[in-house]
Amino acid sequence: MTFQAVEENDIAFFQQCIGINNVRCDRDSQLHYGHDETEDLVFPPEVVLLPSSRSQVQDIMRYCYQRRIAVTPIGARTGLSGGALCVHGGVGLCMEKFNAILDIDLKNLQVVTQPGVITQILQEAVAAHGLYYPPDPSSRGSCFIGGNLAENAGGPRAVKYGVTKDWVLDLEVVLPNGDCIHTGAKTLKNSTGYNLTQLMVGSEGTLGVITEATLKLIPMPQHQLLMLAAFNDEQKACDAVSAIFRAGITPSALEFMERDAIDWVLPFVPDHGLLISDEVRAHLLIEVDGRHLDSLMSDCETVSQVLAEFGCDDILFAEDETQKNKLWALRRRVAEAVKSNSVYKEEDTVVPRHHLAELLAHVKSVGAKYGFQSVCYGHAGDGNLHINIIKGNSSDELWNHQLPMAITEIFEKCVALGGTLSGEHGIGWVQKNYMPIAFDAVSLDLMKSIKNVFDPHGILNPGKLFPDPQPIHS
Repeated sequence: MTFQAVEENDIAFFQQCIGINNVRCDRDSQLHYGHDETEDLVFPPEVVLLPSSRSQVQDIMRYCYQRRIAVTPIGARTGLSGGALCVHGGVGLCMEKFNAILDIDLKNLQVVTQPGVITQILQEAVAAHGLYYPPDPSSRGSCFIGGNLAENAGGPRAVKYGVTKDWVLDLEVVLPNGDCIHTGAKTLKNSTGYNLTQLMVGSEGTLGVITEATLKLIPMPQHQLLMLAAFNDEQKACDAVSAIFRAGITPSALEFMERDAIDWVLPFVPDHGLLISDEVRAHLLIEVDGRHLDSLMSDCETVSQVLAEFGCDDILFAEDETQKNKLWALRRRVAEAVKSNSVYKEEDTVVPRHHLAELLAHVKSVGAKYGFQSVCYGHAGDGNLHINIIKGNSSDELWNHQLPMAITEIFEKCVALGGTLSGEHGIGWVQKNYMPIAFDAVSLDLMKSIKNVFDPHGILNPGKLFPDPQPIHS
């Protein structure tokens, strides 16, 4: 598919529409908005637009639709699948000025927000009223709500509270042709027509531009207990995960970190206070939360008993908020630590949690076969394993030609175990050619048909989700 290049008359229209200062064509802006956190990839847009109202977004989309100019929605650019990369140039539609929390409804436990609000800012705003918005990606201090919606973000607490889609009641969306729709209602139950809200969440900016969202809230849990469990065997750590649930405990978070992840992240958390013996190969970070402390203490006792059955070497109970924050910082900053050491590819695999150990073993086997190092961690309670494949001193032949075959083997194992390609990072640009592993031709054609209904000219976030005619891994 070909698109029209952005010309001087297009720039003049955009300047008239949103103001000269909100139209940026300089090289610094193109490079700044031309990357996210996906590897070292950079795809500069021809022009960056920063609208601040729904009507401006409508005018931009209507114009680009008529002119056949590619438009890529851009948020905080914290994504790891290349979803916000302007791979066809065109317009980079930055939503950072949509940064207002419009209403916190204390009676109905809802919040209405624009998409450019940082997730942690939203969480803190509702927490000031004793309320809780659980979706909690590791980049919550910088990622936008809009990006969470586009990728159906999860995070550590998805194991108990679900992912972003489970908290969305209604979306205001500008379609590629400039029309605006609301996808749902402000009700907890809605059985009225097709569920356009759930279709839009996770669509990675390919169907419409979200300009407003109504999200559910719950009362803030009064207590949280956190423990860090050390294991001398990664496989036993993984096996312990499903056993905790079988024992009747549903943690609010259950995270896995293998030894390399811990070693790399420790320098990023000053005064962490951890003394880790050479024999430790993995950790589980386990949190329980609720209203009654006695009940949570009982849950921790049950979890400790389960961990002992799987050879847990040592359990550290966080004594106060300071220690809790340091332990969580260790988990949340792993990706940052990995990236500081090397270029890497991150695969966001997910399997039924009981198969987590089998998946981890397969990843290490594939690494040995092809000669690459991997650092694994993730949301073990969901069976969501983040696999960081480290470039290090790998040859260009391995990185560019053999690695896609290795990733194919990993994805095929995920699907064979009942899992799929991505748990929360999305498909975007870097995973699209692996989609036939998870979906047959009929399913992919159906998805393409849905895309065509919303965007018949294919201008919105082109080049994402759907595989190239000759995928690189075949």
